Amino acid sequence: MSKYLRILYVGDIMGSPGRAVVRQVLPELIKELEVDLTIAQAENVTHGKGMSPAHMRELQEIGVQFFTGGNHTIERPAIHELLADPAEPVIAPINQPGVEPEWGVKAVSTPHGIVQVISLLGTVFPNIGAPMQNPLQAMDAILAKTPGPYVARIVNFHADWSSEKRVIGYYLDGKVSAVIGDHWHVPTADAMVLPKGTAHITDVGMVGTLHSSLGVSLATIIDRWRDGTANRNDIAERPPYQFNAVLITVDTKTGLARSIEPVQKIVESL
Repeated sequence: MSKYLRILYVGDIMGSPGRAVVRQVLPELIKELEVDLTIAQAENVTHGKGMSPAHMRELQEIGVQFFTGGNHTIERPAIHELLADPAEPVIAPINQPGVEPEWGVKAVSTPHGIVQVISLLGTVFPNIGAPMQNPLQAMDAILAKTPGPYVARIVNFHADWSSEKRVIGYYLDGKVSAVIGDHWHVPTADAMVLPKGTAHITDVGMVGTLHSSLGVSLATIIDRWRDGTANRNDIAERPPYQFNAVLITVDTKTGLARSIEPVQKIVESL
């Protein structure tokens, strides 16, 4: 068996178009890239807010093995029971108010060994109306309480400001295998292995409709920005579609990354 673990981290899956794109792209991509573990950002899976247990099972059948979270994750009470179960591969940001400590860090088995996965929320935005634990201090506590052994540690940082995303990447450099930023739904061009061996990207992007604003219809967003219209997010449905992810290769002997590569595909029809 190779000493390298190949992890595919899929960006925010946005509503029903995102789920359909995953269904079309992921199974073949797992084979093509020889993926050992597939993780996906799941806070927008069900109508753009949270993830229902039914949609979680649907995505598991397609090939997603673990689900990270964001500020919308706990808004669907039906997922709370799964978050509380250490055997269920879904987490929420561990430093978000309303999230129990055991909901934000779990482990998953792979052919190479156990991988720890952690979700954190940024402190600048989204504004959730309540103070939250500093994410750097939260990671210090997690690393102290869970020494492993793990063949890899993957940290998901769901945040808005690029400066905050960059800081946590460098803060954890050499301590974890990867720090993957999301929440923007727009992939950034800074995927790299940091000096001490941690793979990092500011934002991995999204899965869903291409010609949209973060997966929301342009008409909805333009009215909001131009006229100040108080409207609900209307998820864009029309083709073409986008699939954004990163492929991380981890040396299981050291737990550090050898590479991180963006994976971007345009899907013309479903």
